[in-house]
Amino acid sequence: MDAVAEPGIAVSALAFILVLGILVFVHEFGHYGMARLFGIRVEVFSVGFGREILGFTDRRGTRWKIGWIPLGGYAKFAGDLNAASQPDPALVALPPEERAALFQFRPVWQRALVVAAGPGINFLFAILLFAGFFMTFGHQFTPPVAGRVMEGSPAAAAGLRAGDRVREIDGRRVDRFEDMVRIVALRPGEPITLVVERGAETLRLVATPGTRTEVDRFGNRYVKGRLGIESGPPVVERRGPVSALVWAVDETVQITRLMGETLVQVVTGRRALDELGGPLKIAQFAGQSASLGLASFISFVALVSINLGFVNLLPIPALDGGHLLLYAAEAVRRRPLEPRLQELAFLSGFILILSLMLLLTMNDLASFGLWEGLKSWAG
Repeated sequence: MDAVAEPGIAVSALAFILVLGILVFVHEFGHYGMARLFGIRVEVFSVGFGREILGFTDRRGTRWKIGWIPLGGYAKFAGDLNAASQPDPALVALPPEERAALFQFRPVWQRALVVAAGPGINFLFAILLFAGFFMTFGHQFTPPVAGRVMEGSPAAAAGLRAGDRVREIDGRRVDRFEDMVRIVALRPGEPITLVVERGAETLRLVATPGTRTEVDRFGNRYVKGRLGIESGPPVVERRGPVSALVWAVDETVQITRLMGETLVQVVTGRRALDELGGPLKIAQFAGQSASLGLASFISFVALVSINLGFVNLLPIPALDGGHLLLYAAEAVRRRPLEPRLQELAFLSGFILILSLMLLLTMNDLASFGLWEGLKSWAG
């Protein structure tokens, strides 16, 4: 495969800002829309942090603005102390009728729905993007049938033959050859169980994927598992609206599941932390996808939208998942956690996120060869 030139820093930066701006708006609009549905007043809707560079106030009193740091956003509800939706202690002095209209004094199920609507709409947005893609550009897939089994491969050692149809891998249904590739790619060197149809027979085979290092057109390297099976020719079908939605939901579920498995592998030490990318890598991939055309860019936006929804649901204080965890504790205890505990939880969550972002950025710089370059320069 011929190498493709990197799109350049300016293109990557613009693509990154565009992708992040769109997805942050979508995410925060989920919070905003659900809040409006319950009659909760939203004081600020911001895409970006820091000083306002552009904005206006609508007739409901919400300030819509763009901040100069394009690394996130927030919806600040009436009664919030800050953008993290921590309650203002002064609210207890308000009359009961005024407190009842504020976010912090709404029933816990309403607050949970408002918080969950942000990640939820990210998943919904990805589904709609995939559905539109499948209707417009077509849905490419390959039947999960072994076209050829390479000699000496893990598949051959497990007893797979050409013509076998793989139905399940480790209990997960397989509808397409791409499903097999995704599952096996995350399991290099790990035994897996395959349910295979061979004519009228159903067989259970155990295989241990080998490893391979892939290099994409931009020179990025990935270590993945392999079985040594070649597929038949791919099929591209334009889907109707209903079929497109069904396959779009399946695509979103599969990607989310793989993200969860990757996280578990990192936490348990089966995958190195330096395999994860941070904001600089995302910017690089944004520029690369934009340079490959509209179809590639749409797919990338959908992927990042799923990623944003998934990450925000992690049970880390200061993220939406952390808020939901605190609301679950409140529902069980029938009263909120003490303000001091909430404050400590949000502070620890903020420190954890900041530390992780710093670590991922260091990984990005290492992948760009910065540290090796500095060593060479210093030497």
